Amino acid sequence: MTSEELLRLLEAHWTTVVTGLGDDDLGRVSGALREMREETVAGRPAAVARAVRRLKRTLAALPPGHPVSEALGGHRYAAGARELPRLTTIDAVIGVLGTPPPDPVDLLRSARRRLLAAPALTEAEHTALTGAGSTGPPGGPDPAAGLIRLRDPDDGIRYPRFQFRPGTAEPLPVVRRINALLRADRDPWGAADWWLGGNRWLGGVPADLLGVLPDDALERAAAELVGAY
Repeated sequence: MTSEELLRLLEAHWTTVVTGLGDDDLGRVSGALREMREETVAGRPAAVARAVRRLKRTLAALPPGHPVSEALGGHRYAAGARELPRLTTIDAVIGVLGTPPPDPVDLLRSARRRLLAAPALTEAEHTALTGAGSTGPPGGPDPAAGLIRLRDPDDGIRYPRFQFRPGTAEPLPVVRRINALLRADRDPWGAADWWLGGNRWLGGVPADLLGVLPDDALERAAAELVGAY
């Protein structure tokens, strides 16, 4: 895993990184990121590698099963790599993580309100369109398998609407494939944030680019983000 890939992974899952770490660890993350930026500007890859190792040690405090923890457990950062991360990538991660945020809980609530405001199917609407409950008929396939399910405290389960063909509850195959890459079953909020947030590599919001960009372009962007390529 390169430093650029690690940064993209952090950006994709920033909401749960913020809430999964304590204030002290968030401060260490911020310090490591700023050190990475300074050493990248100076063109010192060995010093950038040291900052990345500090960053990885701090991220080890994330809960077991967190997508960042799992990705780091399956990859080793090549300390001798000569590639330096992009300053724009470092700045994007510093911007979303803060130094540290004044109140991570408020930050998370704000992010979740934004995601819940997107068009979605309620549990009842999904059931009406599929003719089955969220887990499907006994012994049958789960009609919601592979989909992002967000829990709204006021409205129950919500399925972001971009996941389905217009006017139906038929999931788009590319959405299911990308959701699997983003570990939507374990981090539905992080997956929803990727789909519904701006993406500078794709030049827009991924959910808005469904049917506009080729499916493989969207899949490649998600795969590169989580280090699957």
